[in-house]
Amino acid sequence: MPRPIGIDLFAGAGGMTLGFEQAGFDMIAAIEVDPIHCAVHEYNFPETTVFCRSVAEIRGQEIRDRLGIGDRDIDVVFGGPPCQGFSLIGKRALDDERNQLVFHFLRVINELKPKYFVMENVKGMVTGKHKQVIEEIIQAVAKMGYQVTDPYQVLNAFHYGVPQDRERLFLLGSRHDCDLANYPTPQTKPAKTKRKLAKTLQNLPSSPTVADALFDLPDADQIQVLWDQDWVEMELKEPSHYASILRGEKTDPCDYSYPRSWNSKRMTSSTRTKHTPTSIARFAQTIPGQVEPISRFLKLDPDGICNTLRAGTPSSRGAFTSPRPIHPIVPRCITVREAARLHSYPDWFRFHVTKWHGCRQIGNSVPPYLARAVAGEILKALQLKPIKPRSKLALQASHLLSFTMSQAAAYYSVPKNTIPQRDRILATTSLP
Repeated sequence: MPRPIGIDLFAGAGGMTLGFEQAGFDMIAAIEVDPIHCAVHEYNFPETTVFCRSVAEIRGQEIRDRLGIGDRDIDVVFGGPPCQGFSLIGKRALDDERNQLVFHFLRVINELKPKYFVMENVKGMVTGKHKQVIEEIIQAVAKMGYQVTDPYQVLNAFHYGVPQDRERLFLLGSRHDCDLANYPTPQTKPAKTKRKLAKTLQNLPSSPTVADALFDLPDADQIQVLWDQDWVEMELKEPSHYASILRGEKTDPCDYSYPRSWNSKRMTSSTRTKHTPTSIARFAQTIPGQVEPISRFLKLDPDGICNTLRAGTPSSRGAFTSPRPIHPIVPRCITVREAARLHSYPDWFRFHVTKWHGCRQIGNSVPPYLARAVAGEILKALQLKPIKPRSKLALQASHLLSFTMSQAAAYYSVPKNTIPQRDRILATTSLP
């Protein structure tokens, strides 16, 4: 029996794609406007067709034609379109040009008519004036023949086995001829939490800790070659249960993704960062769990969880790097691989070789374990059981991970200034 199929409309490096694959979906297409992200996605998902296009410029029939799927039902389409517009007097939120990618997200769903859709976004969408955007989305999809699971929910990654405090809004929609999908129930409680937990959560096992995620990895600052490259081959330390799963040494009973062929002795995405002696001294003096007062970087508590990892701004908004937290025992910021561990990415998954691109790819993505929990509920609504693939996938050529923006743009035959133009695309058609 074939696995259900899905499409990611704002794919990035592939956190949601991986989560849905782990839940038991075959991810047949990924749409992403940033060519750097597209190349990394292509590397990690060799069986997924990558469209290096803006969602605003693509049509559902074009996707079907290129994939060769004809009129086959698509089981799920998902993505995280940016929502930024506020309500204006006498004006709909979806008419605000800052919300045009939301408009096109809905348009493509309407054209593809999947059985289910998932929209994820920032927690702030459920508060204040932003609520109007959500209300208009629900009204629009109702006219398209979809219903939304009510009430919509904000989910935190630490409830699904991720050692990070990260909240995201999820809208779960289903065609009127399909059963509504439920939201996943929490599976873990945050480690060393100061929050008051409901009685239903107190009996849950704790999420992995920062120590569980990081302490089997060697200190990048002690490895000279990591000044010049992002990988090194070496033996890692004894892992926690969480780390052993991400290293591929223990079987994860909830993971139905395709196994990858990779060198498990190679620690990747670990380029070193040059800090000044003054910064190193300040980092060393900072107590774990506290914020370093000059840089305002948080020093991670080894027995707790990570704060929300953020992406920083894209090139169209100044290319500012979002601060990385300080390692709990070494006086430096965490590496890209360490950030990936705190985000629930497996060790075979690679990112762009530069720290700036790698960190923004992680910070922009939904943690795979969180996406997997949501995807599992879609699978249940489809009344399907996940199937573990037997075939193993070979990762693509590593040059995909080191493109400059100009090289990536040339590879996908798109303008090299594609990213600055992202927020100037306007809608040209109407939703029902």
